[in-house]
Amino acid sequence: MRRRLTWLDVFTSIPLAGNQLAVVHDADGLDDATMLAFARETRLSETTFVQRSMLPEADYRNRIFSSPGEMPFAGHPSLGTAVAVARARGDERAHYVQQTAAGLQPIDVELDGDRARATMLQEPPSFGAEPPPAEVMAAAGLAASDAHPQLPPQVVSTGAPHLLAPLGDTAALQRVAPSRAAMQALLEPLGAAVLYLVAVDPQAGTAHARGFFVDQTAITEDPATGSAAGPLLAYLCDRTGTTALTVHQGVEIGRPSRIDCAWQDDRPQVSGDVVVIADGHVTL
Repeated sequence: MRRRLTWLDVFTSIPLAGNQLAVVHDADGLDDATMLAFARETRLSETTFVQRSMLPEADYRNRIFSSPGEMPFAGHPSLGTAVAVARARGDERAHYVQQTAAGLQPIDVELDGDRARATMLQEPPSFGAEPPPAEVMAAAGLAASDAHPQLPPQVVSTGAPHLLAPLGDTAALQRVAPSRAAMQALLEPLGAAVLYLVAVDPQAGTAHARGFFVDQTAITEDPATGSAAGPLLAYLCDRTGTTALTVHQGVEIGRPSRIDCAWQDDRPQVSGDVVVIADGHVTL
């Protein structure tokens, strides 16, 4: 059957920047194999499928697929899907609760034509393992001396676990050259999806980041990783008292992105601009 398709760029106010997303509406009845196959067809980092919620507290269910398989939670697919849902429903302003495998996430949307602003409250953080800095730096193709002297690497999750790796300065970001084998060996035992390398200024509330994940055949660099920016704020709040953070990402691969984070009670709130690139239909 023909299903509505929305293509968006997330964490940017400029078309053809930020992180790309394809959203398939009215996806009830699609089996997992078809959703995975279409996600691989788009060749995007994530593709989402909007289904009826299984819980009375949620407005819709968001199924998130990358090329390796379904993900429990992700940042830009959550914000972009909420924008696509608002446009499909004709809501210029909306407050939704989405259902994902990670739980329920409240999302606010404001539409302005083909542009929008979306804000999501992520899950309370959980703090995991702290692998040796030298081991993390080696997987990224860096020297042990590139690690931040006071902020150690740590796995943090606000819905999906990521390995945060603070660096000593922004110059180290330009030298990153990750090894697929080393990254896989590092991330898999930790249960982490992304290696998130960051140069942070906690006092200024700014960070420059590069995020990498291992897919079926290679390493992919993510233009914007909202599900890692939230954990980064949680990490900095815990260690330095930082309660607001602006993360710049994607510059090195020509897709500049901006992720705005703020601390709300016991969890991070992540916000970003969204641009609609195309509307259409897909037969699935």
